[in-house]
Amino acid sequence: MNPVKKILWWLLAATAGGINRGKILEVLEEKPMNANELAKELGLDYKTVRHHLKILEKNSLITSMGEGYAKMYFISELLEQNIKHFHEIWDKIGKNKIKERRMR
Repeated sequence: MNPVKKILWWLLAATAGGINRGKILEVLEEKPMNANELAKELGLDYKTVRHHLKILEKNSLITSMGEGYAKMYFISELLEQNIKHFHEIWDKIGKNKIKERRMR
């Protein structure tokens, strides 16, 4: 199995914050944003977003430029090259889990 695909399975499907990380990647694929913009866009707490951004950056799925509140986040070249794996996994787990939560 592709190493990036393994990382994506682990970070999106096998951990508690996987859905939030998937949402963040989905948004960043469309447009780079800072943590505050992501929090507003996704309706998540700013600290929660920062936590997930650190995990995604540590695992080389996103990169950043700048400092402080102006720090912008982008999907990494590694993820860009393997974006099909993200979409494959997100289609299988992400959107289904979001629907399940709405039905509760």
